[in-house]
Amino acid sequence: MTETTTATAGLVEPRVDQVRPRSRRRSLALRVLVPLALFGLWWLLTGTGIVAPNVLASPSATASAFWNLVTHDDLLGDIGVSVLRLLVGVAIGSALGLLLGTTSGLFALGEELLDSSLQMLRTIPFPAVIFFFIVWFGIGETAKVALIALATLFPMYLQASNGVRNVDRRVVEAARTFGLRGGRLVGGVIVPLASPAILNGLRFSFGVGILALVIAETDNANQGIGALLYQAYSLQQVANLMVCIILYALIGILIDLIVRLLERQLMPWRRQVAVR
Repeated sequence: MTETTTATAGLVEPRVDQVRPRSRRRSLALRVLVPLALFGLWWLLTGTGIVAPNVLASPSATASAFWNLVTHDDLLGDIGVSVLRLLVGVAIGSALGLLLGTTSGLFALGEELLDSSLQMLRTIPFPAVIFFFIVWFGIGETAKVALIALATLFPMYLQASNGVRNVDRRVVEAARTFGLRGGRLVGGVIVPLASPAILNGLRFSFGVGILALVIAETDNANQGIGALLYQAYSLQQVANLMVCIILYALIGILIDLIVRLLERQLMPWRRQVAVR
């Protein structure tokens, strides 16, 4: 019996390469490769004396300073104060940025009223505004949280407005044919479709928020990582400076990881498959 072939004569059947994801262990190893290399370089430069201790503290001196701050100072309390300031400020700024960005992206009138003014305010360096906030709110928590909120408003506004504008209008029209209007249309269709840009805005907001946190805490702050940072700078305590910088970095990495996990849960279809 003659075999039947499904391929058409004269045509070459295309070969489809199977994309195989990397294993979790290999992916984790690649992610920690550069940090471990930087740590090794830090250890080498300080351990061999290439870099003097008054320029850069060694890993062992930094670890000793960290333990000393934990046992003899209220380092854990300072970390909690800084994280709380950051979360409250980013929550306020991101919520306002999301509201304004969605309004600007949805309505032409909203864009005409808001966009030019917010773009102008965005060009003002936010560290300069801290002096106004101190005059208006004093040197307490309100001024610090307000500075973080102001700094994080603009990244969220830009991402949210662009995300809403880039929503496929055909999908919106299809939703309208099913009777979705007003808040149901915005909350059920437009915002979910713009969520990739909104989550990117949240990541950018946290990054800028940490920068604003450093500025807010090093100016008239009695507690927080920034207060320790300023004290270490004043007393030339290089090891304590390293502790503060590493803590800021760890907070940023942890928050970015949380946002990434949130993105994976809310948008599982956007998971990218790594190629070997």
